[in-house]
Amino acid sequence: MSSIIEYNDVELLRKEHVVLKHVSFDVQPGEMVYLIGSVGSGKSTLLKSLYAEVPVTAGAARVFDYDLTAIRRKDIPMLRRRIGIVFQDFQLLMDRNVFANLDFVLRATGWRDAGEREQRIDAVLAEVGMANKSYKMPHELSGGEQQRIVIARALLNGPDLILADEPTGNLDPATGEQIIRRLYEIAQGGTAVVVATHNLSLLEQFPGRVLRCGGKKLEVQ
Repeated sequence: MSSIIEYNDVELLRKEHVVLKHVSFDVQPGEMVYLIGSVGSGKSTLLKSLYAEVPVTAGAARVFDYDLTAIRRKDIPMLRRRIGIVFQDFQLLMDRNVFANLDFVLRATGWRDAGEREQRIDAVLAEVGMANKSYKMPHELSGGEQQRIVIARALLNGPDLILADEPTGNLDPATGEQIIRRLYEIAQGGTAVVVATHNLSLLEQFPGRVLRCGGKKLEVQ
């Protein structure tokens, strides 16, 4: 099985300072991977490098068929179209309802037919248990409900990879468990999922491979 992500001796910088070096790991389709480590250890930097937000300055790095050391700016949107991103702080558009939030993403990624967009939105909302919430404004939803909408948004284009940066950070423990369970189920369905998290208790419930950031290095456990 061909890996989705393959990093070999990668170095990552932020503002000319080395954040991580000698990073080597791979991720297979359908794999659940946890990225752990203290605040400032490089978890978010590593995630951002996977969708070309942070450049790879040394080593060999590939996501799908894209060489991240030489990716052209015009190819970055095509890379990101194959990746679903789940943010800790949701990043929903607060001036429009759930349907309009999701419709904005589909229109921005080339979906021309309004009927097809509506069907896709209905499908992803049903997948995350939010089928009857499309008319709601973000401020009318709980934190857990907003995070479910963010997962639905990440699923819109049928991604091969989902990246989740501290998706339970702003949620109570029970709601956080529900979110990780949903991501775990998505991985079991064949989509690779990489989750940066502080919540180590969830790793026992929903097992996966563990990558630990610390001391400017990445340890594969």
